[in-house]
Amino acid sequence: MSSSEWKRYKLGEICVKIGSGATPKGGKESYLEKGDFALVRSQNVLDFFFSYNGLAFINDEQANKLNNVTVKERDVLLNITGDSVARVCQIPKGLIPARVNQHVAIIRPDEEKLNSVFLKYYLLSPTIKGYLLNISSVGATRNAITKTMIEELELKLPDIGTQQQIASILSSLDDKIELNRQTNQTLEAMAQALFQEMCVPKGEGLPKGWRVGKLGENIKILNGFAFKGVDFIEKGVPVIKIKNVKAGKVILNELSYVSREVADKTHRFRVNQNDLLITMSGNRIDGTPDTWVGKVGLFHGHGEYLLNQRVSKLVPENNEVVSNYFLCQLLSSKDFQYHFISNATSSGGQANISPDLIKDIDLFIPPITDMKKFNESMKVIYEKIFQTEDENQTLIALRDTLLPKLMRGEINVESL
Repeated sequence: MSSSEWKRYKLGEICVKIGSGATPKGGKESYLEKGDFALVRSQNVLDFFFSYNGLAFINDEQANKLNNVTVKERDVLLNITGDSVARVCQIPKGLIPARVNQHVAIIRPDEEKLNSVFLKYYLLSPTIKGYLLNISSVGATRNAITKTMIEELELKLPDIGTQQQIASILSSLDDKIELNRQTNQTLEAMAQALFQEMCVPKGEGLPKGWRVGKLGENIKILNGFAFKGVDFIEKGVPVIKIKNVKAGKVILNELSYVSREVADKTHRFRVNQNDLLITMSGNRIDGTPDTWVGKVGLFHGHGEYLLNQRVSKLVPENNEVVSNYFLCQLLSSKDFQYHFISNATSSGGQANISPDLIKDIDLFIPPITDMKKFNESMKVIYEKIFQTEDENQTLIALRDTLLPKLMRGEINVESL
């Protein structure tokens, strides 16, 4: 079907439901860790994928009061307020039925006219995403997309059969991306279990050959460079910022860039394979754990990368005594994450930790022979993790290349 034959609609004309929810009485204090009814909030709605981070549950009474915003299978979820406005995903089947709060809109298309998976990708296409971000910032102190804006959104659509074909092509890529993510979650759990088994002493007293030391005696802390706003350009040498450091890893998307000239002047702030990075600024417990201060992650990237201010490298003095693998598992543990959060100082609305706070950490150090065995096992695990991440980067790039072309009808789906 030629794109010239695609028909225009307003989204409200081809949907059976568009609406957002509310926060149950009692707010966060009333949320449950488990339950029959998940309450989807904006932090759970990421582009393309649903996030379980901070997922809350509510009781039967609260769910009944939100019956009019019940999430059904295949519903499209759109963040409509705040910094995460215009993020889009669909909810996993295992969480159905769920409810949404006032920051998330349910969009339920008439499936005879509009395929819901196609709609998800349509809203995520660069042109529509840009349009939603633009209208959300008009006339308000906080970014917001209203119900009327959603209903009035114009779509140019192929027939339902072509929609289904396009949805199948893109979702097959995302299914593989999600499978790879689950594989890495399993590998990361294996790494944590191995650390607990080999690097955490059991019982009272230290086993033979173990010792207690200060972290500062075993590492150097190298700070990133304070790049200026004018240094950043659209493309060039990538710079790792706070937002790129997640739990245990460094995510190489949404990067910032500087020119070759700036990079040459700041080459001593380069990041190398397997460098361990830590965020020196962030939130305390507001938002998701991905925004907290003190996040640590192992860097895995090909080519040249630079380190921004308020992200530091932890460099072991002797990798056989204290390794990056060891430090990554140790400092990303729940106890140490809360140690950073609870001891951070506040400045300018954010939490900060100092090099001295990191250096003063007490740690149990296994014998060199044990550390060597641990490093060998961890190297195998992380090589698999990084290999899978590389594959995902390739899949994401392919999906992001195909998406706008498919939505504009530039590719004949019959040829794919």
